[in-house]
Order: sequence, then structure tokens, then C-alpha cells
Amino acid sequence: MKKILLLGGSAQQIIAIKTAQELGYYTVLCDYLDDNPGQYVADKFYLKSTTDKETILQIAKDEQIDGILAYASDPAAPTAAYVAENLNLPGNPYKSVEILCNKDQFRKFLLENGMNAPVAKGYSSEQEAIGDATDFDYPVIIKPVDSSGSKGATVLHNSENIKEAVEFAFSFSRSHRIIIEHFIEKKHPYLIGGDIFVVEGKIVLWGLLNCHRDSLVNPLVPVGKSYPLELEENDIQNVKTTLATMVEKLSIKNGSMNVELVVDKEGRVWPIDVGPRSGGNMIPDLLGDMFGVDIANLSVKAAMGEPIDTEIHTPSGCYATHNLHSRKNGIYMDITFDEEIKNYIYRTCLYKKKGDKVEYFDNAAKCLGIIFMKFDDRAEMKEVLERLDEYIHVDAE
Repeated sequence: MKKILLLGGSAQQIIAIKTAQELGYYTVLCDYLDDNPGQYVADKFYLKSTTDKETILQIAKDEQIDGILAYASDPAAPTAAYVAENLNLPGNPYKSVEILCNKDQFRKFLLENGMNAPVAKGYSSEQEAIGDATDFDYPVIIKPVDSSGSKGATVLHNSENIKEAVEFAFSFSRSHRIIIEHFIEKKHPYLIGGDIFVVEGKIVLWGLLNCHRDSLVNPLVPVGKSYPLELEENDIQNVKTTLATMVEKLSIKNGSMNVELVVDKEGRVWPIDVGPRSGGNMIPDLLGDMFGVDIANLSVKAAMGEPIDTEIHTPSGCYATHNLHSRKNGIYMDITFDEEIKNYIYRTCLYKKKGDKVEYFDNAAKCLGIIFMKFDDRAEMKEVLERLDEYIHVDAE
């Protein structure tokens, strides 16, 4: 029986473990958290950090694995590429994955390859970053070079709170390095996000979505996705050209890529973040509903070097997700939905049970659950999404 090593056993990553088992593979799991739920699903479990490349490489050798996958995990993606490259397993170039997982390296790559990149500077010292406060062209965004889900990110329109923003960014950086860059003002109401899927160097699935935010908690934290894109057709084509060029320049062969881009008021495309893995917040599940494909299945097969079915259906109707969240710290009691929204919800995934601790939603990791919705047309979807606060009630004491 062939073996696959999976990096990460969170609730959202269990789907990859189960899919690998359904495909007939023996599953070996690594996760540094001793309470991860994936350990009870996988065939074998190691309590090890997925960012410790040498330890994971040794486990891979000992287990004689045939493939490795960091499903929906930015921190573990370089480890998976490192192991695959060292053991000559299916995967994408380690150097390219490192570039995508490091924001200042990524900015450098964009500039060197003729793509748009905001003016940016990286820092390993809080004092140096704070000392440059008067040199920036505001607004700026300050964030760790190696985090996702908007963890540790702050937008500043002047230098007044730069010390707090710099300290906040460093607190989320595993490598103790942050980046300060010019904040790009977008042309359209939403950032462009979602996942693409690459097969043999070609993008075969364009899961581009509108990224929604909740300005009352944190305007940078993803609070949901919707489809179709609220972009002009010319802008969509420019986004696709940019991503296709990036895939080619980085020699990406197979697998999911989580993307976030902005089109500015002059129509220029700015890649903000591109991760060599499936997106979090159950984006693969949403895309599976829309396009009639199983993203976890495709990802496992890509990691194992198996042939990938590229039959992609055209979505019908309008889709959206919403990340359930709290605007205060407390103890979770319940979530209720008004009748006006129930008919649109076709799936509800809750991460909390009564009595669990909930926290103010300042990063994506504090999500309480996700609802999936489908609508007949854009107008109907827009009306409901704009009034979600009236329809969803989080009871936290």
C-alpha cells in the first residue's frame, strides 16, 4: 500500500486525510498540536511540528512515503516541497514555494519579472521599522512576512500608531520578520481571492471569488467569499494573464494555489498574496460545489503523482460563504438564523459547542464556523449579504 505524509490535522484538513484513505493510501500525519482532530482519523500520527523540515524529512524517510501534502497550510508548504525535492517525490520546486510563502521574497520576484508590486521594505528589527515611520508614503500595510489569514496585519493612514502595528506584526511572525508596504487602493468593491488549480503547468480551474470583510471587527480579515466576480471582463482577463505568467515563471507543475489580488483604479493588477496550497475557510469545498470537482481528491492525486481528471463544470447560480464570528470575547452559547436567510443556506459547519471560549474576530483563526449559501441571481445575493448582520445572531456571554 502506498503511503502519503500529510502535514496538519486541523478540522479543515481532515478532508484530505479521509480522501487519501478513500483512494487507498496509508495516511501518516504530522501536527505539533496534541489536540488536533486529524490524529484520530489518520492511520499513523507523529506529534511533530510541520515547519521542522529536517524532522519531517527523517519521518518521511523512515516511513518510506510515496507522496507528501500540506493541505490548506501556508506554514507547512515549504516543508512539503523540501521533503519532496529531497526524496524525488511529486511536488513543486522548493525555491518557488519559499518565494510564495515569504512576502518580501515574493515582492522581489514580482519586480524582477515585470509584474506590479507595491513599494515595500522588510524588517527584522522593531526599532528599525519604527524609525522609518516618516519615510513611508501612506497609507501602508504592516504585516508578518510569513503569516496568512490577515494575522498580524494593520493598515495605517499615518504614523501615529506605528509602534503598536509593528509590535503586532512581529508577534505573528515565526521568522521574526515583517514587511511594510504601500497599501493599494482597489478599483472594485472587493479584493479578488480564491483558489486556482494547476495541472502540468496549466491553470485548469479558475476559482476566483469576491473577498468580503467586516469593517466593524477588522477590515483586513476575510469574512466570506462570493461568486461570480464583481469585475469587468477586461480586468478578469488581466488577472488571469498575471496568474498564468506567475505559474510559468515559478515552474509550478501541479496543485492548488490560494490567491489574493487587487485591481487598482488604473486597471493594473497587483498580486498581494499567492500561497502554494488550497485556501482556508473551506474555499475548496465551495469551489467543489460550484465546479463539480473534488479539490481534496485532486490535491491528493497531485501529491502522489497520479493522473488528474480535469473535467470542470461551469457554475450555475450564485454562491457565497460567510465566516461566523463574534465581535466580543466570551463563552459560546448558540448561533441562530432568521427565516429570511434559512432558505439560502445549504450547508452549515460549526467549530464551536456550547461552553467553548470565543474571541473577538481579529484574525481568521477565530472563526466560529462557516455557512454556505446559494442564490438565483446577483441582486438577490447582494441584498442578503448586505444584511447578514440582521439575520445571524451569535450568542456569547
